[in-house]
Amino acid sequence: MTIGFISFLLMQSVSLALDAAVRPRHRYRGSALRSAPGLILHCLTMTALFGLILALSGSAPVAASLVVALMAVFVTASNAKHAMLGEPLLFSDLALLSALVRHPGFYFTALSIQQKSGLAIGALGLLLALVWLFVPHLTPHLVGAGVLLLAGGTLAALLHGKAFAGLARIPDIDADLARHGLIATLLLYWLRWRETPDPPLCPTEFSDGSLSATDPAADFARPDLVIVIQCESFADPVDLTNDPLHALPGLARARAMASQWGNLGVSGFGAYTMRTEFGVLFGRSEAALGFRRYDPFLTARREGSYALSAKFGAFGYGCLFVHPHDLRFYGRDQMMPAIGFDRLIGEEHFPPAEPGTGRYVADRTLGASLRKLIDDAAEPTFLYAVTMENHGPWMKDRLTGSPGGLDAYLHHVRNSDTMLTELIDGFADTGRSALLVFFGDHRPSIPGVAEPGPVRHTPYVMLRFVDGKPVPAPVAGADGRIDLTPDELHHAILHAVRGASVTSA
Repeated sequence: MTIGFISFLLMQSVSLALDAAVRPRHRYRGSALRSAPGLILHCLTMTALFGLILALSGSAPVAASLVVALMAVFVTASNAKHAMLGEPLLFSDLALLSALVRHPGFYFTALSIQQKSGLAIGALGLLLALVWLFVPHLTPHLVGAGVLLLAGGTLAALLHGKAFAGLARIPDIDADLARHGLIATLLLYWLRWRETPDPPLCPTEFSDGSLSATDPAADFARPDLVIVIQCESFADPVDLTNDPLHALPGLARARAMASQWGNLGVSGFGAYTMRTEFGVLFGRSEAALGFRRYDPFLTARREGSYALSAKFGAFGYGCLFVHPHDLRFYGRDQMMPAIGFDRLIGEEHFPPAEPGTGRYVADRTLGASLRKLIDDAAEPTFLYAVTMENHGPWMKDRLTGSPGGLDAYLHHVRNSDTMLTELIDGFADTGRSALLVFFGDHRPSIPGVAEPGPVRHTPYVMLRFVDGKPVPAPVAGADGRIDLTPDELHHAILHAVRGASVTSA
């Protein structure tokens, strides 16, 4: 009993010390201590975990050690994520565990062979230790079950009770982490996410209420093709390096021809493609999403009436989604048909990248496929494509003989730039009316070159073609520049198809 009590107290003390090491290390009301509710939620969670492992193992020292180890894993993962992406661990990150199992190379390629070997040896050692230290007596197992039920029940009652109802009502992850700590914030944000109601159904209309598919005024000169290209990690290298020698000629040409262009104010850095993708596809702002903003794909199927594919589909467009990667990632294989895409084209339709040229399907290869789809389109078509070539990590020998980092990124982003040029030239050859939208989903995370900070925008361009010729439209800015957020770009696309000019919201 004494050993168990001492183990429990040590576990709580060490777990709180680990929580204090979570970044960012802002102070709450001038103190390094967490709020009283945060401390209560943390300690109850640790107690419930202690009870669970005690019920399974029968050993209090084992239970305490494993809880501390688990807390250390959470803190390490959160700090590593904050260093690379500028955000701590979020409840929505735990939803990616299935992707971690399915695509371990997507996450573990940054680890060295020694680190991977250490993890494997550690996991095997832990399993053997659990078997060796297992206590066959029934009493400690029953005590553990009782502790789990008591702590878990108290935790659930507090989270759903009035006393804690006012905690973390508005998403502010850094401030809430400072106030309540990592574990409490994970629990509170998960609960607030679950409480977020679905929005009302979006009316079956083509735009913002001014033109619907059944409206007699709907007979207007709509483009035959609406092509939206979401380019992975596409950013202007001049913005990243302040070196004009890295300027992209295709992007400069597209801006000069565009009816509208500017900076896209994305919220993620180095990852979180789905946030930008959701904003452009669904037109729902992060303020409107609330706690769903961190991974809006988790609930996207319940908001399908807002999607561009649903709106264009209702207006007679065939809707096509193209992504040269496993469509099961982020659940796109299930989500995209549910929100109105008639056809999906995934990685199985593309040849793999040649050795020494990168890890993913080249953007120019994707561009060639898109041009064929455009040529073959016999009906009004909405095509949304997500590229993959520029996905990190930016390691040495990603390209044959490349030192990695900025060198590798510049090589790949120039390929994206060439794809943009070839697509523009392709529209001139078709002689058809079209709208082409091209944008970057987030900036790359390249240590020493592109690191998390307050400036995160990427470029976007919108080009209109009539009979294959670009037609600039009157816009608010003298040079066509209008900075937007992803959800504003959604509405800009609808306005551009209507033939209306757009101003920033």
